[in-house]
Amino acid sequence: MDYGGNVFTGEGPIFQQLAAQIADDIVSGLYPEESAVPSATDFAEFYRMNPATASKGVNMLVELGALYKRRGIGMFVSAGARDLLLARRRDEFRTLYVRPLLREAGVLAISTADLHSMIDEPYKEPT
Repeated sequence: MDYGGNVFTGEGPIFQQLAAQIADDIVSGLYPEESAVPSATDFAEFYRMNPATASKGVNMLVELGALYKRRGIGMFVSAGARDLLLARRRDEFRTLYVRPLLREAGVLAISTADLHSMIDEPYKEPT
């Protein structure tokens, strides 16, 4: 796996961005459940970051239950990690996007039926 240097440019601390990247890789299937993942040291080398920062990002996923350590062997994706991460992302999606959408639809007096219709319309890029 060659990451070509530090790719983190998003908002928030680097360790959180690393945790989000690993979580994305679990959700996408790059790291299937019960498969080994690179160590924090490996991530630090791949992304050219401080090993303590990488360790903090990996440990976020350990604390969440998405990763676990096998002493002397390495770090592995937990059984159920994909479902766990998807559930968390769905909750975040609801909080960050759906609730504000519904709040604004209420302000604009858009009915539930009209909102469903808008969502069901195929999206067309503006030209």
